[in-house]
This record gives sequence, C-alpha cells and structure tokens, in this order.
Amino acid sequence: MEEEKSKNVIEEQPSTPTALNPTTKQYRAGEKDWGLNGRLAFAIAAAALGSSFQHGYNTGVVNSPEKLITAWITDVNGNRTNIRPTESEVTTIWSTAVAIFCIGGMIGGSLISVVADKLGRKGGLLANNVLVLLTVLFEGPAKAAGSYEMLIIGRFFIGINSGLNAGLAPMYLAEISPVHLRGAVGTVYQLVITISILTSQILGMETLLGTAEQWPLLLSLTIVPAIFQLATLPICPESPKYLLLSKGQDLKAQKALAWLRGTIEVHDEMEEMRAEYESLKMIPTVTLRELFVNSALRIPIIISIVIMLAQQFCGINAVMIFSTNIFRAAGLDPISAQYATLGTSGINVLMTLVSLVLVEKAGRKTLLLVGFSGMFVSSIVLTACLAFAETVPVVANLSIFVAIMFVLFFAVGPGSIPWFLVSELFSQGARPAATAVAIFTNWAANFVVSMGFLPLKNLLGGYVFLIFAGLQMVFILFVWRKVPETKNKTMEEISSMFRQISYQ
Repeated sequence: MEEEKSKNVIEEQPSTPTALNPTTKQYRAGEKDWGLNGRLAFAIAAAALGSSFQHGYNTGVVNSPEKLITAWITDVNGNRTNIRPTESEVTTIWSTAVAIFCIGGMIGGSLISVVADKLGRKGGLLANNVLVLLTVLFEGPAKAAGSYEMLIIGRFFIGINSGLNAGLAPMYLAEISPVHLRGAVGTVYQLVITISILTSQILGMETLLGTAEQWPLLLSLTIVPAIFQLATLPICPESPKYLLLSKGQDLKAQKALAWLRGTIEVHDEMEEMRAEYESLKMIPTVTLRELFVNSALRIPIIISIVIMLAQQFCGINAVMIFSTNIFRAAGLDPISAQYATLGTSGINVLMTLVSLVLVEKAGRKTLLLVGFSGMFVSSIVLTACLAFAETVPVVANLSIFVAIMFVLFFAVGPGSIPWFLVSELFSQGARPAATAVAIFTNWAANFVVSMGFLPLKNLLGGYVFLIFAGLQMVFILFVWRKVPETKNKTMEEISSMFRQISYQ
C-alpha cells in the first residue's frame, strides 16, 4: 500500500505546474548554464584524487617490485628459521599480501551503507583517511623491522580504505553533479584510477623507486593523496542531497548547493530535491533484504551486480598481466616490453578521458555495448595471435595492436560506467545499501580473478581468452536486454521507470 502511494506521488508530480519540469527541461535543452565551474571542479578533485587514487595506486604498486619483495620475504623467513623457505612457501606469503587487499576491499564495501548514512559522504571520505595512516605505519617500517606480517596488515587496511572509497566517492560525485554532467563527473573516478595505476608503474621502475632499498618508500607514497584530501575536502560542502534527503536540513542543503553551483539561483534544483524528499517520507528505510524483496528495487540491484561482475570478469586484468609477455613474444627486449606496457596504461588513461566526454553524448548503454563488443572481438583475435605468435612474426606484431585495442574498448565504457551507474539506478533512500552490495560484488570478483587467473593461464595459456570471450558475449546480451539508458534522466524518472517495469 505504501509502495502504491509512493508510486502515485512520484508519477503525478511531473504533470503539476511545479519547478520540477522546467528544471529537467533546462538540463536537457541547455537553456540555462549549469555547467562546470571552479568550485564544483575543486570538489570533484578533492573527492576523487584523495580516494580513487588510493584504489588504483595500491592495485598496481606491488606489480613492479614483486621480485624484490619476494626476495626480501625469502631472506626474512630464512633468518628466522635458519632454513631457506621453499618457493611455494614464499609464493603463499606473497599471494596473501596481494589477495588480502581484495579481502579488505570486500569488508570496506560492506561497510559503505553504515558509513554513508552515519558520517555522510564527505564525512566518510575524510574519516577513511585514518586507514591510510595506519597503512603507512605498517608498510613503511616493514622492511626495517624484518616483518612481512606488517606488510600484510598494511595491505589489509588500505584494502578496507579502497573498498569504502569505491562506494563513497562515486556516491558523492553523483550527488553534487547537475543531471547533464552526472555521467562525465562519475567517470572521473575511473580516470583517476587509471592515472594512479600508471603512476605506480612509472614510480616502480628500476630507475626510480623499484629498488631493494626504495620499495618501502614506494608503498608509503600512498599517504600523499590522503594529505591532499585532508587539505582540500574540508573546504567543500557535504552532499546537498544527503543534507536534505537523509538529514532533513533544508537550509544547509541550499547553502551547499549554492556553493557548488556558484550562484544563489538554485530554486529549481532545490524544488526537485524537495519533491524527492517528500516522496521518500512515504517509503520505509531500505534494507539489504528490501533490495531483493521489493520488485521495484530487485531489477536495478540485479543490474548493478551483473555490471560489477562484468567489469572484473571481462578479462582486463588478464590482458594487463599478459601484456608484457605479448610484447616479448613480438620480439621486444624486456626493457622495451616494460615501456610498451606503460604505453598501454597510458592509452587506458587517454581513452578513459575520452569516455568522460562521450558518456553524456552517446549514453551509458551505448558505450557499454560498444566496449564489450570490441573486447569480444579482440579476445577472439588475441587468442589466435597467441597461438601462432612464436611461429609467425607478423602475427606476434599484430598481437600488440590487438592487446592495445582490448584496453581501448575497456576504457570506452566498461571501465568507468559501473562505478557511477549504481548511484544513478537508485534513489537516495536505497543508494547506500545498493552501493554496498555492488562494491562488495566488485571486490569479490576481483579476488576471484586474482586467485584464479594464474592457474587458468598455466593450464590453458593464451586460450584462456576464449573463456573471457564467452563471458563478454553474456554481458553484451545482458546489457542489450536489461540495462536502461540513464543519460539526462533524473532520479525520479529512473525510479518511476523501474516501478513501471515491476508492475508489468
């Protein structure tokens, strides 16, 4: 009964002579300049650079110094027992240090709903930096203390931090953005991840910090984005939607919105949020159980889960891991292959930047379909290239191009869109719980790929990409049939759309 009343309230509003329709019209037609301004750009940078940089940097920072750290683990273990550890023992310790980052991410993802509701989006991001400090306190002195356990604990803390950031930052970015810029601003999270991965690869080179003496400093540099966020984010306001819809603080919400828009003329946008606030009063608090029981919420949560699985199971990590081998098979020496890998990461950054522009022109669904379709074709061709790379030099060179195209298509849509799509599919009341489920799913899938890819690669070699091709085809069909286009739609329009689907 409450759900039916809520449906009527929301669906009747657009036909009434309120400011809601003019606001939506202005956003779509561009009749009023609600574009990017200095203050909004500052808030975006403060939120994204201090959060997604942690996510990307700590994902990639352990790749370059892997041999150095495993050699150190071997020495530490040997000094403790006076017996040189076996290769499998060292591999187990190293795998634990790498995989526990994903376990921490799962824990952080499961805490998003509680932190977002209790501390707010901005407050949660600021408080999350305590975990960065703990990380540095454990990882930095780990080598001097001769304790790989400290390294593992530090990786666990930064994993929790990154899991929380993966939900809180896109949520904050989505809620401070005008409707017509929501996709572009949401893409910033993935853009910073790609930049930070590239940064970690560059700093991890042997000519910089990828040495036996400097790798603890390489890990400790994760404190820099935390310092940046602590210096900048307090200047920015809390999410206006959180202030109004979650806390009922109308005046504070209006002041925050005026600060972000750089003008006091925010009446229309405030009216839209007030309409959403009134409709939320008639809907009970959304719990995790409600997400799967309520038919109007079950469809978007299934979409969110599948899209997060698609981002991790599409094979991008496999290509990034395989990239150096692909370049060596093409005849590049180890140093040149390393630089080629850096070039691939650079293309990932560039194309994510391009997607930031395309997402508001082509739309979310179109870019997802283009991205997954391009990756499907690339996977098939790459499998053939790897099968003949050792015997046909031309094919080996072609594999370089195909690997780059695979990364390019990933960056076009599948890399960035899942992070903010969840925030677009749910209203304010359901968003924290839905984000927690989606981010937990993403990190769990990341963990499965991290643990399962190498055994599959050793078993199947280059044919492992056929598995990813099959999964990509499933994801293409799912996006085509089930994922709606959310470009230029308000939260109310999206929620109403899912309610209509659930009643059919």
